[in-house]
Amino acid sequence: MTNEQSLAESVGTAAEDDSWRPDVLGTRFQQRTLLLGADPDGEGEVVATLVRYVPNGTVEQTAGAVLYVHGFTDYFFQEHLAEHFAECGFQFYALDLRKCGRSLRDGHTPHYVTDLAFYDRELTESLRIVRAETGAPVVLNAHSTGGLIVPLWLDRLNRTHGTAAAGITGLVLNSPWFDLQGPSYYRTVGTPIIKTLGRFRRMVEVPGGKVSTYGDSLHHTVSGEWDYNLDWKPLHGFPVRLGWLRAIRQGHARLHEGLDIGVPSLILRSRITKFARTYGPAVDVADAVLDVKQIQRWSGCLGDRTNMVPIDGAKHDVFLSAPEPLARAFAELDRWLDWLHVYRTTSGDRSPEAGA
Repeated sequence: MTNEQSLAESVGTAAEDDSWRPDVLGTRFQQRTLLLGADPDGEGEVVATLVRYVPNGTVEQTAGAVLYVHGFTDYFFQEHLAEHFAECGFQFYALDLRKCGRSLRDGHTPHYVTDLAFYDRELTESLRIVRAETGAPVVLNAHSTGGLIVPLWLDRLNRTHGTAAAGITGLVLNSPWFDLQGPSYYRTVGTPIIKTLGRFRRMVEVPGGKVSTYGDSLHHTVSGEWDYNLDWKPLHGFPVRLGWLRAIRQGHARLHEGLDIGVPSLILRSRITKFARTYGPAVDVADAVLDVKQIQRWSGCLGDRTNMVPIDGAKHDVFLSAPEPLARAFAELDRWLDWLHVYRTTSGDRSPEAGA
């Protein structure tokens, strides 16, 4: 039995529609639906959607592959990210998780889960498909809430099968959500309240969540330069529900205990945070969603070699920043990928700072 088969069986093999179809991003992208069956949270049948970048119509023979995972109120639309990884020699894939983006169906509460481990199923199946199609080692790339979901999955995977044995070689995190932002009482007094109410009043909305500051800074119809589907990524975000937030705080607690993801990681973040209720130019050069000091504080909990790089002028999604910080982020990414290649192919103990 192959390792990929054993991984799929460990979480229950997802049925799938194995045909690739044109994607909403155009002819260079294709999508494939993963049928996940009944929703553990009782909202009918759920699916996930795997997207691949195929500018020449087929999967290229490459030395590596990338699997990208989005954040909350998000989905994959960053075409330039796929293009960049392809230029670096990687076959690019992205996953829209259940109830998110392409995977959202009638009757679903967007992004709602009560246990982050539910995502293991589509993550494991996507990894199996990527490995089957490319035969190449895989670098995972995750943003924001995805930057919490993926390390937790890797920790579970590493303890049962081993991430290296699964063909995973590295992790790139883009502003990962490692703790609950805001005043300290949110994390002290607030967390037990969230855990209690989130268990018994799961669908209640957390008040004060409809702020469009970050969305205004991104979308081209307001102040930004990016175009995306506002039904899948509304400017003010989707409502935050107590059951979902309880799952997030449980994930944070597990991370803070210390993980062992089994592979080196690169963490990119903005240098500063700027919280604001309304849009202003200062939001364009800062993280308007997360506290970057918390990212810095908890990055050591991943349990392997970790390289943290602050990017001056970056937004919350570093790869949606203005051209200059975006170029710096891509340069740091390229440098780390070069280092990762050397690290994998030699026995030397070289750091990313030493270059390739």
